[in-house]
Amino acid sequence: MSTKKIAVIGGGTMGSGIALTAATHGIDAVIIDISEEQLGRAKSYHEKQCARAVSKERMTQEESAEAIARLSYVTSMAEGSDAGWAVEAATENVDIKKKIFIQMNETFGNDVVLATNTSSISITDLASAIPEAQHRVIGMHFFNPVPVMKLVEVIKGNNTSEETTAATIALSESMGKIPVPANDFAGFVSNRVLMPMINEAFHAWSDGVAEPEDIDSIMKLGCAFPMGPLRLADYIGLDVCRDIMMVMYNGLDKNPKYLPNEKLVALVEAGSLGDKSGQGVYNYEKG
Repeated sequence: MSTKKIAVIGGGTMGSGIALTAATHGIDAVIIDISEEQLGRAKSYHEKQCARAVSKERMTQEESAEAIARLSYVTSMAEGSDAGWAVEAATENVDIKKKIFIQMNETFGNDVVLATNTSSISITDLASAIPEAQHRVIGMHFFNPVPVMKLVEVIKGNNTSEETTAATIALSESMGKIPVPANDFAGFVSNRVLMPMINEAFHAWSDGVAEPEDIDSIMKLGCAFPMGPLRLADYIGLDVCRDIMMVMYNGLDKNPKYLPNEKLVALVEAGSLGDKSGQGVYNYEKG
């Protein structure tokens, strides 16, 4: 199956990145978001990224113009109903995602794959919202920043068809990505390993083992990580980290090792979410 147009539901960081990656690989992409303001931010992001690619000589001016022309921005799902593929990239909330999947199933054609960019929620659980179309539901977990990161974690639900899986692998590859399979457990592989490490860094900070800068420096210099775990948490979003930890806690027999650290929770409740709020573990107000 060759996909000529995808619909991305959600114009945030991940949705914008997915759409841009499709557009720069010759695939039309429509971003669907109820917020005009969010769509404006997505469009601005796309224009800046393409301009930067031209300035870095990674893209010609003609290629940039072609990519921008492949992108469109709408506020209702019906306006993107002609897409041959749909990817949900909304907030990491199972109830919100299930409502979106019901609408996706009502909007797109019966042969359209209904993918989710969830980073931790059960694919089988999300698919249960549309029993008659569970075979078309699959996890397509991109990584941030999407235009740069090569991996797509591909997660089959219990009822995902082999045809849907094969098509997802093919689309991922056509977008310049490397698809790698994971089974349908809370957190999959990436966050099952990553989030407890980030949480443990918060424990080390809380226990007074070291200050954030030193924790991050030790992990970068000692483990060759490009970014320390606390800095990475700010980049991901502390609220996202907390939510993923809670998905794993609830989905993996309420094992207490997956409960988010109290300092992490306190920062989120105070509105200190990391890069996007200007304050998290670190202060970003001055850049």
